Amino acid sequence: MAWPDQLHAQRSKLPTVGYLANAAPQGFSAYVDAFRGGLAEMGFVESRDVAIEYRWAEGKQERLQGFAEDLVRRKVSVIFATGGAAPALAARAATSLIPIVFTGGSDPVRSGLVRSLGRPGGNATGVLNATTELTAKRLALLREAVPSATLIAVLINPASSGYNSQLAEIEEAARALVQKIVLVPVTNARDLDQAFAKILENHVGALFVAADPVFTTAGEHLGVLTTRHSIPSSYSFRDPVVAGGLMSYGANLFEVHRQAGVYTGRILRGAKPADLPVLQPTKLDLVINQRIAKALGLAIPRSLLLLSDEVIQ
Repeated sequence: MAWPDQLHAQRSKLPTVGYLANAAPQGFSAYVDAFRGGLAEMGFVESRDVAIEYRWAEGKQERLQGFAEDLVRRKVSVIFATGGAAPALAARAATSLIPIVFTGGSDPVRSGLVRSLGRPGGNATGVLNATTELTAKRLALLREAVPSATLIAVLINPASSGYNSQLAEIEEAARALVQKIVLVPVTNARDLDQAFAKILENHVGALFVAADPVFTTAGEHLGVLTTRHSIPSSYSFRDPVVAGGLMSYGANLFEVHRQAGVYTGRILRGAKPADLPVLQPTKLDLVINQRIAKALGLAIPRSLLLLSDEVIQ
């Protein structure tokens, strides 16, 4: 009878990581595993060496601040904030003392999370996806794969904290390429079917999906929708390409989360966020679904196939 009490006491002594996510757990399990893997590399196995308190906003950013404050009240050892800038900003507003490790694509210096990438200086550091900075390259790759697309739809979340910077990047890239675009706003994954009705009404030649946790969580559903409606599509991450999208270009999100887990483990071992430079992706992956390209009647240029890191047959 004493064993459950002893087990509870043992677990209560473990250092605790607060896992603050903008996404929903259903579409994020593989990234959670990658984060756990990074922790394990530093000697912290969940339930054995470390406890993890999960908080899922499920795309509802208004939940983040309350979740962050709850984690602070629970006196977690580290807060891992993932899914764009919003979770990290919520954590930073809740505490200036508890270490924060974040992932995201927006500029953490501009948002005030860190003083500089090399010397963060405060209680936050992290791993960048570099998604917004890759917008021009990703749009150019989509144009190269689908040169007949006179109009490209852009799926974007206007409620995202990085909306303005993303929109500016997309519009600038479109102007440089002399490419016509039409914006299709989506703030919730449940609205995707309705959004695709608008996409079809505009008779677009291709779809460019902006980087956002809403679309990361709904990656497989997006791939299915683009296959169903025969729309060549581009993403910043791999999952929807496997499910039926045409191509993706960006950082490997599994590696990003693994590195974040390693950083979290280093902090649990005594490192200070101020001394850990914000990491940037060292390798960007171009993934092309050749099977979908053939189904759409697209002849992907050989030069593009040779550039790719993975071709799905």
